[in-house]
Amino acid sequence: MKILNELQGRAQSAMKRREFLKNTSLGLGGMALSGLLSNVQAKQVMPKAKRVIFLHMAGAPSQLELFDYKPLLQKLDGKPCPPSLLKGKRFAFIQGVPDMLGPQFPFKQYGQTGSWASDLLPNFSKVVDDVCFLKAVHTEEFNHAPAQLFMHTGGPRLGRPAMGSWVTYGLGSMNENLPGFVVLVSGQSAPSGGKSLWGSGFLPSHYQGVELRSKGDAVLYVKNPDGVSRDLRKEAITTINNINKQEYDEVGDPEILARIKQYELAFKMQMTVPEATDISSEPDYIHELYGTEPGKISFANNCLLARRLAERDVRFIQLYHRGWDSHGSNNFESLHGGFLERVEEIDKAMTGLIIDLKQRGLLEDTLVVWGGEFGRTPMQENRGGVSNKFKGRDHHGEAFTMWMTGGGIKTGMTFGETDDIGYAGIRDRVHIHDLQATILNQLGVDHEKLTYTFQGRDFRLTDVHGRVVKDIIA
Repeated sequence: MKILNELQGRAQSAMKRREFLKNTSLGLGGMALSGLLSNVQAKQVMPKAKRVIFLHMAGAPSQLELFDYKPLLQKLDGKPCPPSLLKGKRFAFIQGVPDMLGPQFPFKQYGQTGSWASDLLPNFSKVVDDVCFLKAVHTEEFNHAPAQLFMHTGGPRLGRPAMGSWVTYGLGSMNENLPGFVVLVSGQSAPSGGKSLWGSGFLPSHYQGVELRSKGDAVLYVKNPDGVSRDLRKEAITTINNINKQEYDEVGDPEILARIKQYELAFKMQMTVPEATDISSEPDYIHELYGTEPGKISFANNCLLARRLAERDVRFIQLYHRGWDSHGSNNFESLHGGFLERVEEIDKAMTGLIIDLKQRGLLEDTLVVWGGEFGRTPMQENRGGVSNKFKGRDHHGEAFTMWMTGGGIKTGMTFGETDDIGYAGIRDRVHIHDLQATILNQLGVDHEKLTYTFQGRDFRLTDVHGRVVKDIIA
């Protein structure tokens, strides 16, 4: 009886497995073909970019101290905020009637385009003609974690795939020895949105971003332990994946296939990652260009590392630089404290990245995007209804500035305009979903056709929204 029950169990398992393979269009080959077909259907436009480098300033830098110069706001400095700017509006901390807050630093016009930039950006001011400014970006979210999730996953709540995951799902990886989606964080911890900002959500897990460290080994345990040779490591992984394949044959869980791919990629990365992430091998003039110091955790080191990864055809490279939350509640979170430190950390590095990509011929097919998750208010924050001792601004989703360059984007132009105090966009507004649609478009992907069926619904990065901003495309 025991043997009979075992045989019946095996027969039922085999039937389930055959039914699974049948339903996945002729088994594993069908799964692969189905994925290829979905990707082909998504690629409906001619790609201008092969890869993306997204520089996210986590905490939301003040556009009014960097790029969006408002002389009228200077004249209103210290005066009570008009009631019309407060009525029916939600803010993170503002209570009562705050005072207006003028620009805290001088601005000048630069380049042939006469683009405005703060005196805090002496390096970036030299390359303003090489970028496209988006002055009226807007979002519905006004708290950090939901806004960061919205920017990078298309939704304000956990569970949706990151933009880099969507891109690698739709286009695949260009380098089989490195991850298609890499994340670099300037600091010891993730931004407010957590590691879900580069999670794969409901997509297979091998599409999630791989976080590399800028100090020490780029990936923990990338080196074999003492006494373990590469041949022995390969034999171990082969054995593990044989067990995984047997398990897949038994239960048919597609996530097991993702696990197999991850083991294989991890083995390849042991050879490729140490070389790719060794910025110390760069010549002195490159370190001077970026302001890098090998061995330190810094935004500058990550910018140089991003260029090295772009050279090696990593598809989506995401940088996070924290500490931009300039409320004015203390010196660190003030426009004359922590904000100044953050600007100094990025000015030379992001400028060096643009120059370096351009001189290597990489900027033509590399799309670089810079920005935070929202902007800052034109009024002083008055937490608890009282003006703060330190100068700072509250969260603001109505209008903020981002910039883009490379990858088929027009340069030397400003798209969008805010009102005279920088409160709201009045011309050529760009929603977050529009930004996402445009990024996908430059990669040759139709944002409306890059979908994944989950729980009976076809999902996409831009949800049911988004339009390509055609006016900024060269």
